[in-house]
Amino acid sequence: MEFILDLLYIFVAAYTIYFLILAIKNLKDKPIRNKLKNISYEEKENLAVIVYSHNNRQTLANLISELKGQDYPINKFRVFVLLDNCTDGSQDLFTEENFVHVIDIKGVGTIGKDQAVATLLEKLSDNDYIDAYVFLDADRSIASNFLAIADSALKKDSVISGETVIDIKALGIVDRIKAAYQKYHMNFIRKARSIMGLAATADSGVFIIRRNIVDQIGNVDFKNTNTELKYSLLLSKIKCKCTYNQNVQTIVHPANYIFRRAKISARLDLFKNCFSKIFTKNLVFSEHVCSLIYPSFWVLIIIYAILFKHSLNYHFMVDVKIVSLTFIVLVLAFGLSLANAKMTMEEIGYLCAYPIYSIGHIIRNFPPIRYFVDKILDKGSETANAEKFVVDAVITTAKKNNLNYKLEFIQKDGMAKVKLVRKNKHFVTKSHLRMIDALQELKLILDDHGAILRICSCCSHFKPTVDGTTNMMRGICDSQYPSPSVNNEPRETVAWNTCAAFNPAALNTIITDIIKASQEEHSDN
Repeated sequence: MEFILDLLYIFVAAYTIYFLILAIKNLKDKPIRNKLKNISYEEKENLAVIVYSHNNRQTLANLISELKGQDYPINKFRVFVLLDNCTDGSQDLFTEENFVHVIDIKGVGTIGKDQAVATLLEKLSDNDYIDAYVFLDADRSIASNFLAIADSALKKDSVISGETVIDIKALGIVDRIKAAYQKYHMNFIRKARSIMGLAATADSGVFIIRRNIVDQIGNVDFKNTNTELKYSLLLSKIKCKCTYNQNVQTIVHPANYIFRRAKISARLDLFKNCFSKIFTKNLVFSEHVCSLIYPSFWVLIIIYAILFKHSLNYHFMVDVKIVSLTFIVLVLAFGLSLANAKMTMEEIGYLCAYPIYSIGHIIRNFPPIRYFVDKILDKGSETANAEKFVVDAVITTAKKNNLNYKLEFIQKDGMAKVKLVRKNKHFVTKSHLRMIDALQELKLILDDHGAILRICSCCSHFKPTVDGTTNMMRGICDSQYPSPSVNNEPRETVAWNTCAAFNPAALNTIITDIIKASQEEHSDN
């Protein structure tokens, strides 16, 4: 037991010293600010800007407009847009567009960013024009000098991860807490590590990498935050570490904000698998692996509490005063870290609430507690022993923003529900005899908020048909887009489908059509 406590003190003492060094280094951001002075127009890199989009029509249109207005030679960059099974009409943006090379992925479902990017990189592998790739998500916004700053950053670093700017004022309380933590992590931890020459984690939302490194590794790995962390370790291992550059900035609209952080289990698994490889001359990789086990706030508090109690009552490797002094240094280092983290007092308040959120999140997701909470809230019962069908959907808000959602059609004990899901929030309709009625309830609620569900049953081209089923989810589409059907006959479709020809139908028309089709069914019977 004594040996374990000794190791725990060495661990937290080492982390305290590391944290203090970061806090001091963070005050000296001159090396990063000086990178802006290196922007010149003499020798420019040939850039391939790759934009991934899945139903991001509005923000994609804005991003393309911003790319057209870049302070960068037009002959020195090319823009490639990956439309991954977009059903919001994104392809219409490029009908007569020569500035953008569009890869429209259709007929195979939503393949995801990782596979979509891999497909494009394979096509570009023989293109000798490209010096570096610039990856952007379509929900981002950039300044007019974004590519110029990226080019300047490439003069020093071969792999670069940028900063994500978030306006927390339009977020809910929980998202504000998470956004404040993310801002602190970028403006302090990642920036200070960059000043010290340490590795950063890749962020596929804004990521720059030289073409020769991609050729060397074979591809990129953008499946999720866990694989991005794994990919970052691989870059460190081959001595091409990812460097964080806060000047390479993108802005994310609050409606598109998603908290991105690798899972603790994923970090521990990577540490376990890489630990045997840290005894090497590649100190950046060794440090990167060790950084995977950085302790959280509650872990530090618990360890220090145990050490303080033990050193107060029993003989320990150091006196209780030394343990107390180490803890005070950690607290002072945290205060110092806030000095140059560019956070407002309100954001600091949300940051201080993050430990409360984190412990609540852990408790809420503890299996026994999660089970009972779901029972109390009747969340588990809605899908238990039920048939469920999930589809992607897009909702146009009153402010004309297109937001991605999941629609779950749930059938249980002869009753039907529709569940609308986005991030960690959801809405479930009441139970109905027919699925079309549950869907109609959802549409009426959205209409009250000025929002439109962009699926066939909400489209003026859709006409429900009597198919002998209770749910009445089938119909026909009389749209002539993109070309008339064979023999000019209407196409068959289902209520949850959508297409680029979506045209909102008047709500009364939808109700009338459903009632009419229902009456026809009863008259036939």
